[in-house]
Amino acid sequence: MSKRDFYEILAVGKKASSDEIKKAYRKLAMQHHPDRNPGNKEAETKFKEATEAYENLRDDQKRAAYDQYGHDAFGQGGGQGGGQGGGRGFGQGNQGAEGFDFNDIFNNFSDIFGDFSGGRQTKKRSTSPRGSDVRYNLEISLEEAFSGVTQKISFTIAVGCEPCHGAGGEKLETCSTCKGNGKIRAQQGFFIVERACTSCAGVGQIIKNPCKICRGEGRVSKEKTLSVKIPAGVEDENRIRLSGEGEAGARGGKTGDLYVYISIRKHQFFTRKGDDVYFEMPIKFTTAALGGSVEIPTIDGTKTKLQISEGSQNSDQLRLKSKGMSVINSGGRRGDMYVRINIETPVKLSSEERDLLMRLDKLMQSKSSNPKSESFFKKVGDFFG
Repeated sequence: MSKRDFYEILAVGKKASSDEIKKAYRKLAMQHHPDRNPGNKEAETKFKEATEAYENLRDDQKRAAYDQYGHDAFGQGGGQGGGQGGGRGFGQGNQGAEGFDFNDIFNNFSDIFGDFSGGRQTKKRSTSPRGSDVRYNLEISLEEAFSGVTQKISFTIAVGCEPCHGAGGEKLETCSTCKGNGKIRAQQGFFIVERACTSCAGVGQIIKNPCKICRGEGRVSKEKTLSVKIPAGVEDENRIRLSGEGEAGARGGKTGDLYVYISIRKHQFFTRKGDDVYFEMPIKFTTAALGGSVEIPTIDGTKTKLQISEGSQNSDQLRLKSKGMSVINSGGRRGDMYVRINIETPVKLSSEERDLLMRLDKLMQSKSSNPKSESFFKKVGDFFG
């Protein structure tokens, strides 16, 4: 099968300029790149065709030979083009199946695409790597979450080296391994993998006179103490960001951020649900029957008197408006407090107490004092006929 014309592959005319050829190749490569078409053999073939066409037409010498001899200029016997001789043709070195140099293509790849996210790559790194963000887990009480609190935290972290002002040392020279790019490329089959240079840690420069304290790193480990202001109404797993309080970047790189994650300890009385709090209150069955009042604590540390209605039932729920948690960033607004009644049945009765309860039971059988239980057992009786 004869090979397609390079100009036809790129859909440009024979008088197309270098910029027009580059633009046409970029469009095809973006469309058919294997990363965008995983497992698509047709797209992979078109990408290789376009790459081979561009590799030969972007070079003036190769293009002139192709214009004169066609594909024969690059065949095993076509050494006429450009005086190459020896049957090697153009595109010597690390060649693919089509006879073009993949290394040469990828050396120019960033000039065509930058990177696939849209930004153009620079040949020299202008900044050192940014320091890592740091997470700190802070546990507080529910009362502290209600009122807000300022907590001191201490932790060990990489900070800028003071003797060298974070520079790592003196006499900076361009890294010979990455040529100042801060990255190195390694070919894996058809693709090129780019990694941070291990010789210069991705900075692009080597320190000839490293600092004796940080040994050229530009940072040292040190215990750090900060005051963290926790706002009233903060919830479990909320996080507070402290900009620039994370790990220092290597060799003067930008400092990362500190994230303080809040966890709230379990309370002995209160359960929180959003901005509301729930309180389980056991009461005597006589109080539930006769009614009365009890004093209970609230989340703000005060007491409140709660009125129990006569004939209260188990699991009845009473609402105390604006007695719940502070609502964060609301200017003092609060949620509600819900009190759930839990009626306790007496245990370990004395003989006198048992006699009194039996007398009460006989009295209650003569009138409808327990409508729910009476209705229930009536339905049970109807069920069994």
